[in-house]
Amino acid sequence: MPPFDRPQPYERLMRARDWAWWRPVLGLLLFTVLYAVAAVLIVVAVLFTGVVPEANLLDLVDPGVLLMTNLSLIVAIPIVWACWAVAHGMRPGWSSSVTGRLRWRLLRPLTWRAVLTLGVGVLVTIGISLTAESGAITGPDSSYVWLLLVVLLTTPLQSAAEEYVFRGYLTQALTAWIRSEKAGPVVAALVTATMFSAAHAPPDVLTFLDRFAFGLAASWVTALTGGLEAAIVLHAVNNVVVFLTVGLLGDEVATAVPPAGIGLLVTLLDLVAMGAYVWLVARSRAVLRPELVSPAVDLRGTPTWQPTWVPAPPLPPFGRAPGPPAPDPRWSRQGGA
Repeated sequence: MPPFDRPQPYERLMRARDWAWWRPVLGLLLFTVLYAVAAVLIVVAVLFTGVVPEANLLDLVDPGVLLMTNLSLIVAIPIVWACWAVAHGMRPGWSSSVTGRLRWRLLRPLTWRAVLTLGVGVLVTIGISLTAESGAITGPDSSYVWLLLVVLLTTPLQSAAEEYVFRGYLTQALTAWIRSEKAGPVVAALVTATMFSAAHAPPDVLTFLDRFAFGLAASWVTALTGGLEAAIVLHAVNNVVVFLTVGLLGDEVATAVPPAGIGLLVTLLDLVAMGAYVWLVARSRAVLRPELVSPAVDLRGTPTWQPTWVPAPPLPPFGRAPGPPAPDPRWSRQGGA
């Protein structure tokens, strides 16, 4: 039985029958402790095994560093699921969509929409940076094959982990605390987009605004589809295209800083690409038919017990003893009409 008395959108799935304000607090505390321990253990294990011989944690194009970074983020997915089970007493699948599970059928059609919009936009912006002489093409080095494997196998999961945290648990917690059903998702989208951009340590204001807009676009498509699938695809396509392209062009392109005057153009092109993806997702809802609200069974009006006694028949009028019913005058004694 679904844990909701009335259908809920994705952002308000924490508002179950046994909702209490302290449940997200407990979940966030649990997430902080578990994630801190898990991330430290993964980093120590990777460094200890020698996968990353030099702890140059800023060189994300290095396969070892990227693997360590992605693994330290991927571990957030089971931790979010544990928060749902422990703090809320609900199935972990409610962190994915309004159906209580990840809707795999949506991933493929959403992927090609993201490639045609954001993927093309990323390639255009990288090309503009190259024409502005922000870095020379040195070609891929001998580690590109390993980078290719790490990106294809772990980057989609890393992208999903960030969405489970920002557009998932944080958004759902903030929305559940706000009583207004209209204002809650808007406030949560703004707050989580700010946190998402700040967590990526943007070097300047334009980069901060770019990633802030990315967070808003991810929240928008989540609301449009009733789950994280569209946001995961958006994030995964962006990261995969960026790492594969930059790794293919060489280290100088990866470490180059865009020239002055290009940053604003790159940000505007990113906004157009993200807006095009949101538009395609909105237009495709009639074809994809994503579920927008959760199933529900209203138990609020059902009594906890039912009377087992049967009311007695009414008493006869005062002064008249009960007897057999009078014969019908329409029938004769011979049995005919």
